[in-house]
Amino acid sequence: MQQKQTFSDKVFQFDQELGNVKINLPEPYKIINPYSGRNKKQVLQMIQIFYHKYFNDINKRRLILGSSPARRGSAITGVPFEDASNLQKETGISIANFHVNNAASDFLNEVIDEYGGRIKFYYDFYLNFVCPFGICKTNPKGNQINCNYYENKRVEEMLTSFIISALKTQINFGIDTSVCYCIGSGQNYQELSKINKKWRFFQKIVPLEHPRFITQYHPQEKEKYLHKYLDALMYK
Repeated sequence: MQQKQTFSDKVFQFDQELGNVKINLPEPYKIINPYSGRNKKQVLQMIQIFYHKYFNDINKRRLILGSSPARRGSAITGVPFEDASNLQKETGISIANFHVNNAASDFLNEVIDEYGGRIKFYYDFYLNFVCPFGICKTNPKGNQINCNYYENKRVEEMLTSFIISALKTQINFGIDTSVCYCIGSGQNYQELSKINKKWRFFQKIVPLEHPRFITQYHPQEKEKYLHKYLDALMYK
């Protein structure tokens, strides 16, 4: 009898298949695909170790979606929202030029700790992005800057079929579709709600403020937002 695929098996297969996806965006935009880049070998090793540790089961999980991975963060490692030091500690693998907004990742680490720790959190939740690839553009000074999938209408149109396909695949991992949590209570929530209105992937979508918004603009209210996250995630 063939052994049933675990959640981690499905994530690893999905990420491997993402390595074959080619999307050419109009100038000055470009895709950052960690699953086919120069660090592909280390990225796939890191993914396999990380997901095997926390997702090696057939449990249903609720989905938490950001917008697009940062070009020097998750767009390099392929592990959504995890910070560099923790990933190296978890997997023993380091990747050059991997940087994360520490204040933002620290906030999510606090959420995870308050929820009950990584084992409990990842038993209940799977994190990714509406667009699993990083997106950047070259500004007039020649510097690359982060972009979101919704910042340019033409870019969003070119990515829509990929986004829908990626969501369908991930839901088939074993996602509890009664609720989806959206990191980014502004345009990411609006765009994801439009997608959901058409495709009816989730019964409801709960918006949560982005950690960067909280730590940069409302640091004095961090506790309020921390409890907002926990209240939302603990509600079933």
